[in-house]
Amino acid sequence: MDRNRLGLRIHHSGSSQSEESALDLERNYCSHPNLLWSSPSPLQPFASGGQHSESNAAYFSWPTLSRLNDAAEVRANYFGNLQKGVLPETLGRLPSGQRATTLLELMTIRAFHSKILRRFSLGTAIGFRIRRGDLTDIPAILVFVARKVHRQWLSHVQCLPAALEGPGGVWCDVDVVEFSYYGVPAATPKEQLYTELVDGLRGSDPCIGSGSQVANQETYGTLGAIVKSRTGNRQVGFLTNRHVAVDLDYPNQKMFHPLPPSLGPGVYLGAVERATSFITDELWYGIFAGTNPETFVRADGAFIPFAEDFNMNNVNITVKGVGEVGDVHVIDLQAPINSLIGRKVVKVGRSSGLTTGTIMAYALEYNDEKGICFFTDFLVVGENQQTFDLEGDSGSLILLTGRDCEKPRPVGIIWGGTANRGRLKLKVGQPPENWTSGVDLGRLLDLLELDIITTNEGLQGLYF
Repeated sequence: MDRNRLGLRIHHSGSSQSEESALDLERNYCSHPNLLWSSPSPLQPFASGGQHSESNAAYFSWPTLSRLNDAAEVRANYFGNLQKGVLPETLGRLPSGQRATTLLELMTIRAFHSKILRRFSLGTAIGFRIRRGDLTDIPAILVFVARKVHRQWLSHVQCLPAALEGPGGVWCDVDVVEFSYYGVPAATPKEQLYTELVDGLRGSDPCIGSGSQVANQETYGTLGAIVKSRTGNRQVGFLTNRHVAVDLDYPNQKMFHPLPPSLGPGVYLGAVERATSFITDELWYGIFAGTNPETFVRADGAFIPFAEDFNMNNVNITVKGVGEVGDVHVIDLQAPINSLIGRKVVKVGRSSGLTTGTIMAYALEYNDEKGICFFTDFLVVGENQQTFDLEGDSGSLILLTGRDCEKPRPVGIIWGGTANRGRLKLKVGQPPENWTSGVDLGRLLDLLELDIITTNEGLQGLYF
């Protein structure tokens, strides 16, 4: 699409590391005096890394407050300029302009109407309208509510508009999806599946690769991909989630397979060199994704270079149960919506092994109880009402299934889900379904300055 249709300027920016400690920054945000009001029951995905013990604190890093304050005025001016000439939301009729066709158009329409959407919902996402549990080809903003009922039983002020119109007259449908909220997460068994594939990922195989179990002193999860650094001496290592690799009680952040020696048999893999948890929306997406100046995207990743004494002959580049994979699928926000939404995906993780699913939505947005706005990139639902991930699958590579005999292409990594927190009711007469949240792999690799290695020849050329 033409960027001028929406009056947008794409921002291309790098990221900078904060000099403040994560704990200091978290305290600063908890006491911030100007937080927006939010729903009392926010839609909050939970990380799905497993724990050796029952206590594990996720490690959060935030951009500095000074950077956020500087950006707040720029954000306000941006949305103020978009306001000019935009029609109000549509009730009972469809707009006459052009229907949205790209991810960017949907994100812009939603961002412009974020205040009204936040009043009505637990969260929102962009994708296609869902009918009888199936995706259509109708572009829509998905609005998640605690209970979905027929319009007959709602007052006029309780009804969402049928469509929303954005800058340039571009518009899209609004689709309401029920989210069954359970409040406090329930404990889940640490081991829920035993197959030959899963046993191999947990240590019975002689090689390590995508899907294998990795662990520190407190937490275990899944190795996502073998990667190389774009900087320095171009070290080879692996990518997983930060909440899998980093524990506040253990500053050295050493990683092992399958377990640390203090807890069982295992070999030292290496120590965390760089990691990230959150990044502001304009640095991640290149646009302002919402009006709230405190808007963050979950960018949950960590790079662990292999130790010098680790035997690289034990590294396997292919994904067990899948085979060779292709290049990373880079998500272009100006691409057609169906280039991503509705695509079939597979993953291999140390807890649930090989599973299949569908990307139902992108850029899931929700607000926490303090009014801070969060985004997570992917919403994936498993096939045939089967869960796409289980506890311990955090870090698993999400692979787009190949078209026309193409190799599966990496598109994201799992960081959590809501199997323990709530479920999506997609079809009348059927129970709610689990869902999985993931991080956009292309953007995460750029942020951490990494490239994925997809062939054994590519690995050998670097290491042997």
